[in-house]
Amino acid sequence: MDGDRLERQYKEHLSGYREWRQKEHAEEWLLFPENMGGMLSIDETAPSQGELYTIVSNKEAHNGKGSIVAVVRGTRSEDVIGILEKIPAHLRDKVSEITLDMAGSMRRIARTCFRNATVVIDRFHVQKLAMEAVQEERVRLRWKAIEEDNRLRRQARG
Repeated sequence: MDGDRLERQYKEHLSGYREWRQKEHAEEWLLFPENMGGMLSIDETAPSQGELYTIVSNKEAHNGKGSIVAVVRGTRSEDVIGILEKIPAHLRDKVSEITLDMAGSMRRIARTCFRNATVVIDRFHVQKLAMEAVQEERVRLRWKAIEEDNRLRRQARG
């Protein structure tokens, strides 16, 4: 069988694509409220140049089946909030923890949409901040040591 024909038949007849409820808005956003859990993660991703998407995932699904709660084109907090508020409030209120990076827009989304959740900064960004602070201090101490060495050399020369 011709591969193109098989692909068309799958899309048109077997997959249920034509009856898919989210087809009309799928290029802008997708919601899967049935995947909600008590611990969520929110982050942005850039699958190709110039495209940004906000992804909300259920951490309890461990990146497996049922982990995607929402995919929204863009990262503007107003846009993402508008889509996430389509999820019934009683489901959003069950979220106890939401992990995110330190972007202000992500914090605004978390605070607005998941009122009962504790906001947790993801480990990657905490480690990055700590490493940057250690590097700054290392450079500062190195310059201090060089200046002290230069001072002692000048003093020794008399």
